[in-house]
Amino acid sequence: MNKDELRAKCAELKLDTRGVKDVLRKRLKSYYKKQKLMHSAAANGSTDTYFDYICVVDFEATCEENNPPDYLHEIIEFPMVLIDMHTLEIVDSFQQYVKPVVNPQLSEFCVKLTGITQKMVDEAETFHQVLKRAVSWLQEKELGTKYKYTFLTDGSWDMGKFLHTQCKLSCIRYPQFARKWINIRKSYGNFYKVPRTQTKLICMLENLGMQYDGRPHCGLDDSRNIARIAIYMLKDGCQLRVNECLHSGEPRSVPISAPIEGAPAPQTPQKETERII
Repeated sequence: MNKDELRAKCAELKLDTRGVKDVLRKRLKSYYKKQKLMHSAAANGSTDTYFDYICVVDFEATCEENNPPDYLHEIIEFPMVLIDMHTLEIVDSFQQYVKPVVNPQLSEFCVKLTGITQKMVDEAETFHQVLKRAVSWLQEKELGTKYKYTFLTDGSWDMGKFLHTQCKLSCIRYPQFARKWINIRKSYGNFYKVPRTQTKLICMLENLGMQYDGRPHCGLDDSRNIARIAIYMLKDGCQLRVNECLHSGEPRSVPISAPIEGAPAPQTPQKETERII
């Protein structure tokens, strides 16, 4: 079927008609597969929704136009966007700016890229304080206690690079709840069968027939747009699973055969000196 035929079939089945040919083909395939499974799922009361919530994170960090090899990126924006997996809607968000310590003066390139000004970070709290606020926000949502949840990022850098580096710089124990996550780039590429070159944020949006909403490289806006992609994929029949973890300070792939499990309940961050020996 060509693109027009695929779009016509989607319209006939009252499915979304946006997206490139590969996306439309996958949408139809997922629809028919879901129809076949519907009766058996209804009979035993099962559901393909394991998580109650997915928390999207997209940090912004200090940077230079040409970062030297030993440059230490410090988180300067900590955003989170919460997706309700039962309604497939964004239901809440969190955003705090962070005061950098190693490189307290933002580069002109960083300010232009992120839209974060020197005044914003000068008036912000330190990472340890912001992480405490983030944990409190997650706890208020009863994530990891009453509700099953996990994190989702656009690539490996947020958890595997930015958060790991920042925790070391701030002498904070890396949070257990952030040790596993969904890398949406991998999920998108595997689900729609597209090469890695088509898994950048703007490209994923365009292939799904959407445009970026907001300011690129604003962490909160990036998180919201990543959430839009995740919701679109879920509606197309994708089962988002944890596919990466932090192991010995490096991001590693989680095999598809690994058991599905939610992130643990978030705990108040501890300084390294507070550890019990």
